[in-house]
Amino acid sequence: MSLNNKENTILVTGSAGQLGSELRDLAPSFPQYRFLFTDRNELDITDQEAVSRFFEEHQPGVCINCGAYTAVDKAESETEKAFAVNAEAAGNLASACRENNSLLIQISTDYVFDGIASTPYREDHPVSPLNVYGASKLKGEQLALQNNPATILIRTSWVYSSHGHNFVKTMLRLMNEKDSINVVDDQWGSPTYAADLATSILQIIGRRSALPQENPVYHYCNNGFTNWFEFTKAIKEFTGSSCKINPIPTSAYPTAAKRPAYSVLNTDKISKTFQLEIPSWQDGLERCLKRLMEGGA
Repeated sequence: MSLNNKENTILVTGSAGQLGSELRDLAPSFPQYRFLFTDRNELDITDQEAVSRFFEEHQPGVCINCGAYTAVDKAESETEKAFAVNAEAAGNLASACRENNSLLIQISTDYVFDGIASTPYREDHPVSPLNVYGASKLKGEQLALQNNPATILIRTSWVYSSHGHNFVKTMLRLMNEKDSINVVDDQWGSPTYAADLATSILQIIGRRSALPQENPVYHYCNNGFTNWFEFTKAIKEFTGSSCKINPIPTSAYPTAAKRPAYSVLNTDKISKTFQLEIPSWQDGLERCLKRLMEGGA
């Protein structure tokens, strides 16, 4: 599919975060696109007028919204801020996309679900978030879809990267600092290497002619599922750490925000619609750890 200059221009918001950073790393491998990378200093996505002006000036054909408030526990006491970034900003970007006939790719989360399922969540499963973060991301989903019909909504889970702050990097640090650590073993999900998600998003943009007009909600995570304890053991085994990993129940590690006990996502729809090869979580973890051990990010 031949693309004109506007369709070739991709705005990436929240480019200093994990997913935005991975998209920046990938950009040289996609020379057919012109990327506009912004963070909160360059574009305040909570400011509707600023968003409109940016779109008028730069005319992006695609907006990948990686901007997010991700401090899950802090969101319980910073509700207004969480909703401003995760919900209102998504609505602002969607409105600007509609006005400019642009595609919005909105990133959401497994935390829109309550975690009481026992089989992987499909896209049409009823949503029922347990915490403020999940509720703010759900509102962002709703505003994105309401304000711009040309939206692709991608829910993902347990995202990590060689960039930024995340579970994998925290566990590596703790394994270096401590003889033993406690990790919950009764929360189940699918770890997602942000580099794999970034690659898939750019492939989807190139294949968006396959996009159905209805039900533009998709789930993406690396294949397979695990719990935090087993995930940490996999990190330990790959790095050869001597730190002891102790399994504990969620009840032994209280947090301000309640987490879903089971948030595994079914990825059949996205892989079939866009012909994506989704790596296993073990494969993604190995590649991320190799990058970190080689000094990446």
